[in-house]
Amino acid sequence: MSVPALPGVLSADEVEATGRSIAAMQEPDGAIPWTTGEHVDVWNHVEAAMALLVAGQVAAAEAAYDWCLELQRADGSWPMKIVRGEVEDDSGETNMSAYLAVGVWHHWLVRRDRSFVERCWPAVRAGLDYVCSMQLPWGGIAWSREWTDGAPGEASDEAMLAGSSSIHHSLRAGLALAALLDAPAPRWEEAAGRLGHAVREHPDAFADKSTYSMDWYYPVLAGVVRGAEGAALLATRWDDFVVPGLGVRCVDTNPWVTGAETAELVMALDALGERDRACRVLGDSQHLRLEDGRYWTGFVFPDEGNWPPEQTTYTAAAQVLAVDALSRSTPGAGIMRGDSLPAVRELEGDCRCRLSA
Repeated sequence: MSVPALPGVLSADEVEATGRSIAAMQEPDGAIPWTTGEHVDVWNHVEAAMALLVAGQVAAAEAAYDWCLELQRADGSWPMKIVRGEVEDDSGETNMSAYLAVGVWHHWLVRRDRSFVERCWPAVRAGLDYVCSMQLPWGGIAWSREWTDGAPGEASDEAMLAGSSSIHHSLRAGLALAALLDAPAPRWEEAAGRLGHAVREHPDAFADKSTYSMDWYYPVLAGVVRGAEGAALLATRWDDFVVPGLGVRCVDTNPWVTGAETAELVMALDALGERDRACRVLGDSQHLRLEDGRYWTGFVFPDEGNWPPEQTTYTAAAQVLAVDALSRSTPGAGIMRGDSLPAVRELEGDCRCRLSA
C-alpha cells in the first residue's frame, strides 16, 4: 500500500508527517483527543484512526480501535466526552456510536484482515443496534440519550441533518460488514431506507442548523444525495460558505474557515466527480499546515490569525483522508464515495409521502 500523495498539494512525506503528528497526540490507552489534553469523542477518534492507517501508522490505528472496544457501554453507545480516561459527559450520541462501522469497513478495505473485522463486529453490531433504537417515527435518528446514575435515561426527540446523513453512511458500512460475515441485518437496512428518505425528502424536519456548513454538504458527502441533485445542493450555498483562496467557513455568519470542513467538502466534491475543483479547494486550505505536519483548526481572515490557538487531530485526519480520496492511493480511498457499499432502497416513514414504485 502506498502512502497518499497529491501533486501540487501534499507529498507522501508530508502525509506521513501528518500521520506522525496524530500519533504523537495519542494517549497511552489508545485514545486520540482533539488535541493534547482535550477531550475524546468516538466519531473524531475513529476518523483519526482511519487517517493513521492510510498514513502508515498501523499499530497506532489498531490501538485506537482497541480503545473503542474497551470503552463501549452495554447499550452499544460511548460517552460523548472523555478526558484523559475520565468521562466528562456521559450522554450517548448516535452519530458517534454509529461511526465505528465506517472505520472497521475502511480497515477491511485497506488491510483485508478478517480477524480484525471479527474482533470488532460485536461492537459494530451493538453500536448500530443502539442507533436503530433511536430512530424517530418519521425516519430521522434522535441525536442523543442522557445517562443518569450510570444508566441510560431520556432520549432527545431532535434529529440532526448532518449527523443523520453520517449515520446513513455508517449503516451502509455496517451492511457491508454484515454481508462479509454472512450475518444479515434487515433492521439496519430498513432503518437506512427510512433515514435516506427523511434526509432526501424532508430536510426541514431536522433541527435547524442551516448556519453550519456541515448541514449543507453532509447529505452529499455521506452518499444520500448524489449526481445532479447533489451538485445542485452544493450550488445553493457555495458562495455562503466557500472563501476562495482560504477554504470553507464553519458557520455562514463568521469570517472563520476551518480545515476539517474544507476537507470534508473536498470529499463531497470528489464523490460528485468534481476532482479539479476539489483539488483547488483542498490546496487553498494548506495555509493551515505547519511544517511538522500538524494543522491549525481554523483561520479568522479579517484578523489574519489562526484560531483557536491549537492544532487538532480531527483536522489533520480529514486532510489526510481527502488526499487519499483524490489520489486514489489506498484501497480505502473510496470510503466516502461509497464505492464498496451496498445501495439501500428508500422507504417511507410516517411522513405520509407516496414513494414511486
